[in-house]
Amino acid sequence: MSRIVYVNGEYLPEEEAKVSIFDRGFLFADGVYEVTSVLDGRLVDFEGHTHRLERSLRELDMTNPMHMGDLLEVHRELIKRNDLQEGGIYLQISRGVADRDFVYPAGLKPTVVLFTTAMNLSDSPKAKTGLRIIAIDDLRWGRRDIKTVQLLYPSMGKMMAKAAGVDDAWMLEDGFVTEGTSNNAYIVTHDGRIVTRQLGHEILSGITRNAVLRFAREAQMVVEERPFTVDEARGSAEAFVTSATTFVTPVVEIEGTVLGDGKPGPVARRLREIYIEEARKSLAV
Repeated sequence: MSRIVYVNGEYLPEEEAKVSIFDRGFLFADGVYEVTSVLDGRLVDFEGHTHRLERSLRELDMTNPMHMGDLLEVHRELIKRNDLQEGGIYLQISRGVADRDFVYPAGLKPTVVLFTTAMNLSDSPKAKTGLRIIAIDDLRWGRRDIKTVQLLYPSMGKMMAKAAGVDDAWMLEDGFVTEGTSNNAYIVTHDGRIVTRQLGHEILSGITRNAVLRFAREAQMVVEERPFTVDEARGSAEAFVTSATTFVTPVVEIEGTVLGDGKPGPVARRLREIYIEEARKSLAV
C-alpha cells in the first residue's frame, strides 16, 4: 500500500498528490516547514513545533491557513492511516499559487502539504557509533531563524560530507560554528560544560535544542550559550548534535580529529537517554 498524504484538505495516495507548477514554494522556495517526530505512534512536542511554525509564518508575512487544533487532527489522522509507529511527519506551507513574479499578490491561499516517513529514531545506529563531521563555510541567507524550505545549501553540505567520506558538516561563519546542515551543534569541554551557539538570526531555534538544554540544566549540567570555533571543537572532550529526527546524536570526529577515545561520550549518551525518557512521558495522544 502507498502512503496516504494530505494536500489542501484532502487525504490522497501519494501517487495522486499534486501541487500546481505555479506554487511559490516550487518557484521561489517561498514556504516554511516543520518535522514532528513520532514515537510509539504519538507526536513528540507538537506544541513546540506549532509555535515555531506560527512564528515562521509571521516573519514571512504569510497567512496561517489552519487552526492548530485542526492541524493536530491532520497529524493524528496521518499517523492512523499510515500506521506510523516511529518516524516523522513533514508539514509544508507555501504562500500559494500565482503567476511567476517576484512581487506576490495579496490574499493568496496557502498550499498545505503533509506526509509521513517511517524512521528508526529511538534505536538509531548512528547514536551508537557517533558521527564524523567536516567544516564548511556557511553560505545560507541571513535569516536562518526562520524554518524555510530554502534547503539547497544544506543539501549541498551533506553531499560535501558524503564526498569526504563522513556523515555530516558543521557550518562556519566568521570563524565560528553556526550549526549543522540539519541540526544544532554542541561541544562538551573537559570540565563538563555544554557549549552551543546562542539564539539569533544565525541559527534555528531547535525544538529539540530547547528541550535538551532544559533537561541538561535540570540535571545540574552547566550550559554556555556562546559561539565556538572548530579548533575549540577539535580540542573538546566530546560533541553532539540535536534535531527532531536525530534526538541527541554523539559526534566522535571533527575535521579528522578524533574526540576522546573515538566513542560516544558520557554527556551525549546521558542526554539522549533523558530526552527519550522525557519525550515518552509527555507524548501527545
